[in-house]
Amino acid sequence: MASVKVIGRDGGVSELAAMAGCPLMEALRDASTGVEGTCGGACSCGTCHVYVDAAWMDRLPAKSEDEQLMLDAIGELVPLKPGSRLSCQIPISAELEGLVVEIAPPL
Repeated sequence: MASVKVIGRDGGVSELAAMAGCPLMEALRDASTGVEGTCGGACSCGTCHVYVDAAWMDRLPAKSEDEQLMLDAIGELVPLKPGSRLSCQIPISAELEGLVVEIAPPL
C-alpha cells in the first residue's frame, strides 16, 4: 500500500490508500475522485488524466509512446501541464508513498 495525496477539482485535499501492484487509476476511481477510467486502463480514453506534482515526476516510469499520444489527443480538450499523466499508467509501489496528484478537468 501507498498513501497518495489527492487534490480534487474543487481544490480540496484528501488522502487515499492505493494497493501496490495496481494502477493509480483504480484507487482514484474507487475513491470517487472524479477519475473515470472509462477504458479500464487500456490507455485509450484519457479520463484518468492527472497532474503529478513536480517533485514526483522523476520517480515515475517514463511515459510510453501510447500514453504520450493520448495526452496529445486530449490536449485539445483540457489543459496539459508538465506533470500530465494518465493514472492508468502509474503502477503503485511502496516507493510512491506520499505521491501527490491533482485531478485534471473532465473531458
